Amino acid sequence: MTEDEIAKIIVQAAYNVHVQLGPGLLESAYEACLVFELRYLGLEVTSQMNLPVNYRGVQLDCGYRIDILVENKVIIEIKSVAELNDIHLAQTLTYLKLSNCKLGLLINFNVPKIKDGIKRVINGYL
Repeated sequence: MTEDEIAKIIVQAAYNVHVQLGPGLLESAYEACLVFELRYLGLEVTSQMNLPVNYRGVQLDCGYRIDILVENKVIIEIKSVAELNDIHLAQTLTYLKLSNCKLGLLINFNVPKIKDGIKRVINGYL
């Protein structure tokens, strides 16, 4: 599956979760439900994956964690905030760079319509 095909499935799954839960919950609730939904759809999903920093050839644990990694290709960063801002985008971009993934989805569930809370982030582009 390509990153774009995976992303389409993720967007639909996020929609399903948002319809069921609505806005206003903690990030952890949306994360758990989205992981469940994606696994239910048959995708390989890893949550809270440790992401080390490679410094001078040494892998250092600096506390970075990917919220959700799908099919070892697409990173999902979950938020439940009043609005997304540049720091959220920078965080997702950093995770893409450190993991060498090409595509990330920054998803804010604290919105009336989930389509307004989803941003595609591509490694190497702002």
